[in-house]
Amino acid sequence: MTPPKIVVSGSCDHPRESCGVFGICGDPKAAEHTYLGLYALQHRGQESSGIAASNGKEIVLHKDMGLVWSVFSDPYVMPRLVGSSAIGHNRYSTTGSSGLKNAQPLLIQFKGGQIAAAHNGNLVNAAELRRSMEEQGSIFQTTSDSEIVLHLVARSKKDSIEEMIIDALTQIEGAYCFVFLTSSKLIAARDLHGFRPLCLGKVGDASVVASESCALDIIGADYIRSIEPGEIIIIDKEGVKSRKLPSGTQSALCIFEYIYFSRPDSIIFDEKVDKTRRALGKKLAEEAPADADIVVAIPDSANTAALGYAQASGLRFEIGLIRNHYVGRSFIAPHQRERDLDVKVKFNPVTGVLRKKRVVVIEDSIVRGTTLKKLVRLIRQAGATEVHVRVSSPPIVSPCFYGIDISSRGELIASSKSVEDIRQYIGADSLAYLSVEGMLSAVREGSLHCTACFTGDYPTAIPVNFDKELFSKRTK
Repeated sequence: MTPPKIVVSGSCDHPRESCGVFGICGDPKAAEHTYLGLYALQHRGQESSGIAASNGKEIVLHKDMGLVWSVFSDPYVMPRLVGSSAIGHNRYSTTGSSGLKNAQPLLIQFKGGQIAAAHNGNLVNAAELRRSMEEQGSIFQTTSDSEIVLHLVARSKKDSIEEMIIDALTQIEGAYCFVFLTSSKLIAARDLHGFRPLCLGKVGDASVVASESCALDIIGADYIRSIEPGEIIIIDKEGVKSRKLPSGTQSALCIFEYIYFSRPDSIIFDEKVDKTRRALGKKLAEEAPADADIVVAIPDSANTAALGYAQASGLRFEIGLIRNHYVGRSFIAPHQRERDLDVKVKFNPVTGVLRKKRVVVIEDSIVRGTTLKKLVRLIRQAGATEVHVRVSSPPIVSPCFYGIDISSRGELIASSKSVEDIRQYIGADSLAYLSVEGMLSAVREGSLHCTACFTGDYPTAIPVNFDKELFSKRTK
């Protein structure tokens, strides 16, 4: 009999984000530096990885399923990726369409030559565009909405590649950060709302774009700035040029990038993640104090918020849970009756820290509550006398259509249960979330951020017939 498969990625109580992108132009070691950049962005995508490199005449692509190191472990791969320009992509594992055909970058040959593309985000009008193109005879090789944009580029009647790309981008709606590579140009684009982060850097004579600044740090590049919402960056031998898409929309920066997705050592949206995450923890302590002895975090994403909470509350921060970083995306349980084995494989309590203590447990977000329920039980079994859960974001009540893998309200415990109901479900002595107002006060220019998953107030129109299975639960 096949052993039961238990997921231990920890994602049950966290939203999952799509991917990470990287691009560099003007560097003789472009592919090597792209590889390092993808390594730094591994947290944004763990299902597949790929690099496309240009030597000025042709683009060579290598991609495969797996982590960055495994995709490029063959010693014959990197020597093929020659040239001074390259783009790279990490894809996140989700429950939808999964396979090599959807791995990126995507590479096509069309009337303008070769073009490769890598994408982070979600296009809300993808289903409508795809149906229209198929009715007109277009043939798609993937189920990714990224391919739709390449079709739009290929169909454009504009004269230059940058005008073709701009023409294509004006026809799509939703969240995107694109990096395009031609034989002679690197073009990066961010959607008008600026949902997902994308930054610009410099190393030597080369220009770099990346989802997060940690990918610049690993190659010794200097952070210049965040690419603006609706901005197109064109990089070639002439230098760096900026253009803007026609606008009129307000920024809607994804606040979850600060709460959970981005690395704490990164700069996104021109702000340090660590600084913002600490501010969220401090605000949480103001709004939801607890009569307790120590503060512990659910590692690793809640660590920084827990430090902020401890500092503002005056409680001692302790490492009460140890996370096993060597667990794969899934674990095969030898016996189905092994209760909570998924959590025990990934987390282990520090009994000496927790025993006879009233513990404040800091979590950054709750989706289903299943993992948190098991962790609360684990902490009690380690001897904690009280467990008070504090969450450094508001309750998630609405699905996201902009690159976060929450496709239905049925996945969200807070959409149908009160805070008290959730407290009882997870078995905590008390439970409190950060308010929407508190969250926005902790980030710079809070009004410019998207809070749709907390409020249901979407910054774009969401089609009634939005195909969640095809376009939300597969990722780029």
